[in-house]
Amino acid sequence: MRKYKQVKEKKVTFDMQEWAEVERRAAAAGMKTGTYIKKIAVNGELTYYDMQQTAPLVNAMRTISNNINQIARKANETHSIYAEDIEILRG
Repeated sequence: MRKYKQVKEKKVTFDMQEWAEVERRAAAAGMKTGTYIKKIAVNGELTYYDMQQTAPLVNAMRTISNNINQIARKANETHSIYAEDIEILRG
């Protein structure tokens, strides 16, 4: 088996207007231009989801999971959990 995989390199020429559009689309997808061109050429289409709007939800879920983890840790330490233990964890 070869140490390196075989590759094929191809030179593609764009005019300035086409290249600006490729750069714009690659930036919108959060990709480098070369990666964007390769994905489009191989797959024919690219699905991009803007996940920035979900960031607050993900952060809230991290906070909740951290709180649950603290409660579970306390319950495992003492083999029981009381309301005042939860208040201590909140504070």
